[in-house]
Amino acid sequence: MNPYFFKLCLLYFLWLSFTGCKPARPAGTVCIKSEHGTYRFYRNGKPFLVKGASGFTNLKALSEAGGNTIRVWDTTNLAGILDSAQAYHLAVVVGLPMPDNKNMDDFYNDDAKVTAHYKNLQKAINRYKHHTALLCWCVGNELTFPYKPNYNRFYTAFNHVVDMIHRDDPNHPVTTTIVNFQRKNIACIKLRTNIDFLSLNIFSDIKYLKYNLKKFDWFWTGPFLITEWGIDGPWQWGTQTAWGAYIEKSNIKKAEQYQDIYKNYMPVQDPRFLGSLVFYWGQKQEYTPTWFSLFDKAGRRSQIVNTINFLWTGHQSTNQAPPLNYVLLNQLGGRDNILLAGNTQAQSEVYLSGTDTAHITYQWQLLPEDYHQVNNIYSQKEVAPIPHSFITDSTGKRVTFRTPRKEGPYRLYIYAFNRQNYFATCNIPFYVLNHP
Repeated sequence: MNPYFFKLCLLYFLWLSFTGCKPARPAGTVCIKSEHGTYRFYRNGKPFLVKGASGFTNLKALSEAGGNTIRVWDTTNLAGILDSAQAYHLAVVVGLPMPDNKNMDDFYNDDAKVTAHYKNLQKAINRYKHHTALLCWCVGNELTFPYKPNYNRFYTAFNHVVDMIHRDDPNHPVTTTIVNFQRKNIACIKLRTNIDFLSLNIFSDIKYLKYNLKKFDWFWTGPFLITEWGIDGPWQWGTQTAWGAYIEKSNIKKAEQYQDIYKNYMPVQDPRFLGSLVFYWGQKQEYTPTWFSLFDKAGRRSQIVNTINFLWTGHQSTNQAPPLNYVLLNQLGGRDNILLAGNTQAQSEVYLSGTDTAHITYQWQLLPEDYHQVNNIYSQKEVAPIPHSFITDSTGKRVTFRTPRKEGPYRLYIYAFNRQNYFATCNIPFYVLNHP
């Protein structure tokens, strides 16, 4: 062999190794390259910045809004999700569940459980690794990465899965998610795991992310993806009634907060930033059925979807959601600690901003909030609404109803719909107090 040709080939393969991709990989190949200190996903040989959402429904709307990626938390119905994503030109971050490690005896100290779980994940990886919609694998969601030696078996099991993915599917990188920017977790991940990049689920703490990234770059300078971001959760918003019910903002106020977060705090200029996924693209019961939901159950869009579209594309949608602003109950707001007697008449009215309110229809709904839900801000327990017969008179924006006889916390919801398949909603909590 010509020695000069041999040297040229050697230099070529060294360059490929340095840039993070190898030659002759199949369609759908994903890798991360570092070029002059800037990290990027490369998908099918082209740079790929994640603009996406956590969720697995309303994929056509996501594509129309300028999104290119979805994230799912497990492999449930994964074949159909990958096919649907492919149809709308979306990539998929696939979650691989790993049990919590707070009590090691529940899982990680049991060899039989660990081995069975490993084999199940390996089957899933080898089944789906060739799908061209696949972007990367995410091992675990919001795990903790302690430094104490009694967690060694957790790290062994975790790295066993990561190493298996690297061996069985070298064409897709591996990540894991943590809550917020936690230095101890990040230090242990860097020192004790073999993942390719870090993912963050971060909400109100995103305001400090740019600062934290800079202050910790003496130790960790790797690439990162934001896998969940959005409005403050009830655990962060903090405005409560006297009985502990959280006050939820209207869709219009939420849309303003989404824009503020992205414009002012998303680290889009950071050279290690791989992109972000907004939370939650669909309808999700978490404390309320509307707190994080960007859509309703029928697939109608909220104003937040328009905001995300503008942030991704710079274009304003011509269709808008109903301009529903706030709701009052007996002329009181949610912060007024509304106490009502049972089986008595009450009146509520919703207020809209602007004057273009033609062709809007309204739906009122009353839901109980049991103490399980009030005291558990992460609750995904759906509560059946009070039968519609509680309404005694309704003229659209106004409703007269009889309060439930049973003492306890309740929440009155108002939904507004228009002809463009958009919805808006807000709600108000109150408490039925029966005197002895």
